[in-house]
Amino acid sequence: MKKKVMIVLALILSLLVFIALILTSVHKKLPPKKAPVKGKIAIVIDDWGYNLNNLGIAERIGQPLTCAVLPNLNNSRLVAQNLHNLGFEIILHLPMEPKEKYRLEKNTITTDMDAARIHVILDRDLNSILFAKGISNHMGSRVTEDSRVSALILSEAKKRKLYFLDSFVTAKSVCSLLARRIKIQFAKRDIFLDNLDDPAYIKGQIIKLRDLAKKNGQAVGIGHDRRNTLIALEEAIPQLVKSGYKLVFVSEITK
Repeated sequence: MKKKVMIVLALILSLLVFIALILTSVHKKLPPKKAPVKGKIAIVIDDWGYNLNNLGIAERIGQPLTCAVLPNLNNSRLVAQNLHNLGFEIILHLPMEPKEKYRLEKNTITTDMDAARIHVILDRDLNSILFAKGISNHMGSRVTEDSRVSALILSEAKKRKLYFLDSFVTAKSVCSLLARRIKIQFAKRDIFLDNLDDPAYIKGQIIKLRDLAKKNGQAVGIGHDRRNTLIALEEAIPQLVKSGYKLVFVSEITK
């Protein structure tokens, strides 16, 4: 009788060990729990098209960037193609009239243009920038305060199933209001990263962008196709990701 009890106990023990091994194996195969995302960050790099100098730095970043390419420049088509090949999101950086007396890009949209002229420029510029998923304003403080011209641009963007990113160069911009009325996918710039072409300043702005993303759940930062800006991003982005922030394209956070 005692021998039978010992055999039963041994079998039970073996069964328990077998079950433990199975549970351990299943546990190992389960994917690790993902840490919650602290905030989404969309970084836009403006003014691509003047040259190809910084493509190598951009490639090394290896995280989503939204690249705003100027039309009508010698390198516009080529840089858009290269950036697309690197996996970045392309948007048309549409030149618009500012209130300040800056040198204007070719075919800059101005508030005195009629609808037909604006449509011609938009059509030509979008055809020159391949792969565009959206439109943002290059300068444009005067245009983005003008309801007529801004509505024409946003309406045309919606027809083409593009989103509009307001670079928000004036606090009096009407684009947000028009976007809700027209029902176009829309986003607005929160922070400029490189008003000063200084690495320490740029990194400080990236920290502000991170903090805003943590507070609001997402944030949009705009920098420019400059060596110092891209190097600062190359150095700062890995720490952002490690800290729990997710880099996204603008198209992923439009409303």
